[in-house]
Amino acid sequence: MTAELSAPLAGVRPLNRARPQLVTAYPSWFYLPAALIYGVLFLFPTIASLFFSLTRWTLFDWTFIGLGNFEQFFREPFLFQGLVNTLIYGVVTSGAKVVLGLLLGLLLTSDIIGRGYLRAVVFFPVLVSTVGVGITFTTMMHPTQGLLNESLALLGIKGPGWLTDPRFALLSVAAVDVWKGVGLATVIYMAGIVSIGSEYYEAAKIDGATAWQRFWTITLPLVKPATVTVVTLSLIGGLRSFDLIWAMTKGGPGFTSDVIASVIYKQYQAGFYGLSTAGNVVLFMMVAVIIVPLSWFLNRGETDR
Repeated sequence: MTAELSAPLAGVRPLNRARPQLVTAYPSWFYLPAALIYGVLFLFPTIASLFFSLTRWTLFDWTFIGLGNFEQFFREPFLFQGLVNTLIYGVVTSGAKVVLGLLLGLLLTSDIIGRGYLRAVVFFPVLVSTVGVGITFTTMMHPTQGLLNESLALLGIKGPGWLTDPRFALLSVAAVDVWKGVGLATVIYMAGIVSIGSEYYEAAKIDGATAWQRFWTITLPLVKPATVTVVTLSLIGGLRSFDLIWAMTKGGPGFTSDVIASVIYKQYQAGFYGLSTAGNVVLFMMVAVIIVPLSWFLNRGETDR
């Protein structure tokens, strides 16, 4: 009986034997639809833009002129001003969204009354049409009849020309952009904050850490992935911004609130297709030159974790 028990049972697989892995090899032609879509919608237009930026072209003819369009782009004052405004607009809007998004994320993940309602209020502007937002704030920022300046007049303060004064036009549009887009940054930060384990804060409290110390040593470092996401998305959106600026100022007064995208549109309207295509290439290169090194810098050390 003992010998029978000690003998291995027939047909029973030992528990420590590794089960075979099921490996599925996909034929290379499975990737053809994705490659075709990528080539048609991205690769071909990119190559075509690079080529036509070196030409003076119309719908029916083209002439190769080399780097002439790029030389003219950087030689014209209003084109170069659009480049500078684009950088200012992108940095201001992305920086404000990071700071406000983090603060609102902290507020809306704390124990406050009406937290769910406040979350909906903060995120609601993200869902509204950008053109609709631009038209609404253009009316509110009217220098004499707008709600903002009329409210300031009740306090004895003379409001500025938010969209008609060259000193305020670009920053006024940037403020509206922040109002509309900060809800998305807040949601990203909220997701990062709630993913932090409560044991970190409990241990910090036992050690006597203040609220500021807990924020600086626990919350801020552990929401770094959310910060990287918000910075990247906000900066790309700011550098490529067009619809809100066109709806509110159309680049005015003069060229003081023009960005590269609005300058490109104006050049297309005027029939300077080669020059506007060169502007598209400049915008593409500027976004790539800024975003790629910045993403590498912000993501340092993440792959080692």
